[in-house]
Formats: sequence, C-alpha cells, structure tokens
Amino acid sequence: MEYKEIYEKWLKSSAIDEKTKQELREICCDEEEIKDRFCRDLEFGTSGLRGVMAAGTNRMNKYTVGKATAGLAKYINRNYEKGKSSVVIAYDSRHNSLMFAETAGSVLAANGIKTYIFETLRPTPELSFAIRELNATAGIVITASHNPSEYNGYKVYFSDGGQITSPVDKDIIYDANTVKFSDIKFTDIEKAKKEGLYEIIGKEIDEKYYKNILSQIINKDFVKENGKNLSVVYTPLYGTGNVPVRHVLKEAGFTDVSIVKEQENPNGDFPTTPYPNPEEKSAFKLAVELAKEKQADIIIANDPDCDRVGVSVRDKSGEYLYLSGNDVGVLLTEYILSQKNKKNILPENGVVIKSIVSTDMVKPICKEYGIETEEILTGFKYIGEKIKEYEQTKEKEYVFGFEESYGYLSGTYARDKDGVVAAALVCETALYLKEQGKTLIDKLNELYEKYGYYKEKTTSFYFRGPEGSEKMAGIMKSLRENVKDSLCGKKIVKIKDYKTQVFSDLLNNTKEKSPLPVSNVLQYVFADDSTLIVRPSGTEPKIKFYIFVSGKTSEESENKIKEMENYLEDLLK
Repeated sequence: MEYKEIYEKWLKSSAIDEKTKQELREICCDEEEIKDRFCRDLEFGTSGLRGVMAAGTNRMNKYTVGKATAGLAKYINRNYEKGKSSVVIAYDSRHNSLMFAETAGSVLAANGIKTYIFETLRPTPELSFAIRELNATAGIVITASHNPSEYNGYKVYFSDGGQITSPVDKDIIYDANTVKFSDIKFTDIEKAKKEGLYEIIGKEIDEKYYKNILSQIINKDFVKENGKNLSVVYTPLYGTGNVPVRHVLKEAGFTDVSIVKEQENPNGDFPTTPYPNPEEKSAFKLAVELAKEKQADIIIANDPDCDRVGVSVRDKSGEYLYLSGNDVGVLLTEYILSQKNKKNILPENGVVIKSIVSTDMVKPICKEYGIETEEILTGFKYIGEKIKEYEQTKEKEYVFGFEESYGYLSGTYARDKDGVVAAALVCETALYLKEQGKTLIDKLNELYEKYGYYKEKTTSFYFRGPEGSEKMAGIMKSLRENVKDSLCGKKIVKIKDYKTQVFSDLLNNTKEKSPLPVSNVLQYVFADDSTLIVRPSGTEPKIKFYIFVSGKTSEESENKIKEMENYLEDLLK
C-alpha cells in the first residue's frame, strides 16, 4: 500500500498547494486511480518526461516538472561555475505548457541559473538553434509532440543544441531522481527578472533562425521566380508551426498558401483532430477538403511542436495520396543530392544519416552520388550527436538526416529534426517536379523502377495500465531467449541485439560487437533480405514492429509485408 501512503503525504504536505490537494481529495474513493497516479514516479527518461497531466507522482504537473528541473539545476551547478550558466526554455500550444515553462524557469532562478524564455510558443527546433546562438548551458522544451490533448512533456537539451545523450543523460537522471518534492525551491519570476535571472527572448532569435532555414533552399532564384505556381494547403494542427512555416514559405517565394482556418490558431484541445499527428491520415481530413476546393498541388501538416512534417499530394485523378515518412525521406534525399551534384556543391566526404528503423532505399540513391549512408539508433538526438562529431573531426560532412517518423533536417544550424525546413524543402521539390509536369508521386514511382520496390510497415501493439510495462518486458525477454533460427516463417541469417551489443551472423556462425550505443532493440535479417526490428517505445505504452521488404514489383513487396504482419499477430496472441 506504499502508493496510498504517498497519496496521503501529498494531502498533508505543506509543499503541495491547496488546488492540487483538492484535486486529490476528489479521487479519494477511486483506489485504482490513486494507485495509477502514485504507484511510481513519472520516469525521467533519456530526454525528459512525458505523461498525462494531473496531480500525482506519476503525472505531469508543476511538482514533477519542478523535480526534473531541480535535478537539472543540481547537475549544472555541480559541473559548471556558478553564476555563469543559463538555460533556454521554449513551449508549445498544449494546456499548461506556459505554466510548466515558467515553473522550470522559477526553479532554475531559485538555483542561481539564468533562464532565457521565449515570449510566446515556438517550434522545438528553434529551441535547439537558440541554445547555441545564446551560448547556453542547456535547454528545455515543454511539449508532448503529437500525443493526445491530455498529455504534456518536458525534454532536456544540452549546450550543443541536441537532446541529452550518454553520459550526460544518466547523470541528470540520477540527480533528478535524488530530488525530494519537499526540497524543490521556487522563486518569484518578477524577482528573478530584477536579479537578471529571467529574460524574455523573441524576434531577434526568430530572424536568425529563419535566415538559416532559408539558406537550405538549393535553387533559390528558381523558387523565388516560380514559387507562385505551386498551390499549397498548410495546417499547423493548432501548434507552433503557423507563424514560422508561413513566414519561411512566403520569404522563399511560395505565395499560393492556403491555411486550414479551423486548425490555424493554438488550441490545446485539438478539437478537430484528437490525435494531432501528421503521421495519421485522420489529421488531414479538413486539409483535404480545403485542398480539393483550391485544387492544391500539395498539403503540408506539422505536429504541435513543429519538428515533424506530413505530406499529401494530388494525383492525376484529383485525389490526395499520403506520403509516408520514408517516402519523404527518399524524395528529399534524392532531390538534395541530385541538385547539389548539379551545382558541384556536393561534398566528397558527404554523409546522409538515417535511423536503423528507416528505409534502406536511400542506400542505393546515396551510392549513385558517391555519398555514404550511416545508420544510428532511433531518436534524432543520435543524428544531432553525429553532426557535432563530424563538425569537430571533419571526417565526414553532414548533408541530410531523417527518421521514418516524419523527422528531417537539412543543415547544421539545429541539432534536432525541423518541420519548418522540411516544409520548405518539400515545397521546393514539388515545385521543381511540377515545372517538369510531374508530381512527388511520379518521382517516387520513377525511383522504385530504378532502385527496386522498397516497402516498409510499422505495426504497434499497445500494453496500457500498470502491468503494461511488465508485459512488454516479457515479450522482449521471450524473443531474446526463445527465437533460434526462424521467425515469421522466415529463415534468420542475422540477429542484431542492441541491448546485449551482440550481432550474430547465423550463416557464418560469427559474432561481433555493436558499433552503436546500448538500446532495447532487436533486429532480424532474413534470407530473402527482409528485415524485422522490434523496439519498445520510450514515450508510449507500446511495442513497435518495423517491417522492411523489397521486391521487383509493388505487389511482391506488399505481399511480403502482409505475410509478416499475419505472423506477428499470431506470435503475440
């Protein structure tokens, strides 16, 4: 009954405000709700917090945000000279985002650390940019990305502009976990301003951020002259993308941009799309209606913190087809490489970086242009880490990076995926093709014909509730211990276990150590060159299964995917 004791302590504690206590009194007769809220502390994961907003140790609230920030402050003050550190804070359009941002700033100021906080909501990638621009020690962004409206989150970035990675992440997590709720120090924001520990930032950073994004457009004169010919429908899905995306597109030359009015302004309820995720077709419903009315060439959608972008394209029949994250990654990779090659600005030691769960189709494309492809673990922070590494070593030059989960970055001004630059580059690519009488769909089909029909499918299985994490752990354990030489009806030739760091070649009976960091991921390579990757989500109660196949025809590839999906459903029953 430990959770009940913690619940009672919150009700009696002088450190907990009366409004929070009243919320807790209202659930006094709901044992399961009390258990769920207090059975554990909301986990400070490898980049921060994410959870449902409510009172309790296992929820997002000002106390769990304060605890995480106190841990960050503790780490900073232990490792950096006091009075010389600063943290940039950005926040999105979700409920309580501003309050959580101000809470974090209050705790930092109470610990003698200066806060730079944006005047209004801003995209996550702008936070990444601002950290280095302001020479800050770290950064915090309040967002739950594309989760439903009851969620919010808290992500920590470090001085290089990237999300925290090992060993810094482990040290900050340790410090955060040692903080007691009763020990959290807050200070008055107005007092912090007078002491020079709390500064509002805005337009000056915006202008520099926009300038860096516009520099990524490859054929600037062409876009400026012809941009008016591309008809675009755009939706920020109630989030932070509305101002920056429209500004950048207009400055670049795209003037025929129609906005989905119902989704234009910030609204944490996300009333027309409960799941504000550009990966979901349902999020495009209103945009498609407007696009059909406008006869638009393309639809662009961002998630609320504008680090992801989704794309839909009008085909010859007037219907709108959705591009997957891998489709957009392939199209942008080919466009960037081909156009830079034409201009003779493609670096000889260039590299395109993708996650292990993203399409392999870019490999033959990169090979065509003499560019290396490098793989990293899931999480754009690992791409950011590589950008930093290659800027220091000069061993390679970063050209482009992407993840299948709709995240892309061209340029090194940020260390995280950027939905603003991705929107601009997608429009440039679409315009370039339109002037040739083609669409993004036409180009994708050309690439399939040239390189093969690479197809991918991600299937997720959810495990909610207090027992969910145990079920997921049991599945991963079973896969590690019980799978021998076949899975999903296919012969396994390689097993890559990123947790044990052992890569096994079953054909040659050899083993080698993983070149990537430890992660709870399993990868199976089959005799027919199909691949299956299994990965528990770090932010949601689900296990993701990534299926990768290729074939000589689209039908052959689709059949391979369906066959593997059927096996997976049987496996998990």
